Amino acid sequence: MHPQETTLQSALHALADPVRRLILRQVAESPDWTRACGTFDIPVSKSTLSHHFAVLREAGLLEQRDEGTRRTNRLRAAEFDARFPGLLDLVLSEDGETAKDRAEDGERAR
Repeated sequence: MHPQETTLQSALHALADPVRRLILRQVAESPDWTRACGTFDIPVSKSTLSHHFAVLREAGLLEQRDEGTRRTNRLRAAEFDARFPGLLDLVLSEDGETAKDRAEDGERAR
């Protein structure tokens, strides 16, 4: 989905989860199309990680493309910021270590 079609509710839902915020920060730290889905250091199962990627795609935050056997990612920062100015900046500026701790705590609680 394109960020211009995303509702505020969908954006907030996608950004509410600490695992998804961690994914966004890791994608933001890499050049476009260089970060494959299997390269994330996130304490969840592959199926759970796939679910998180789908939520981020549906909210217009991530764009993915297949390159052979890999699926690479691009953060749609400019497009998302045009729709929701400043929101992504707040998420990306959050302390990554704290977010990772919260992601691990969330997984243990499930």
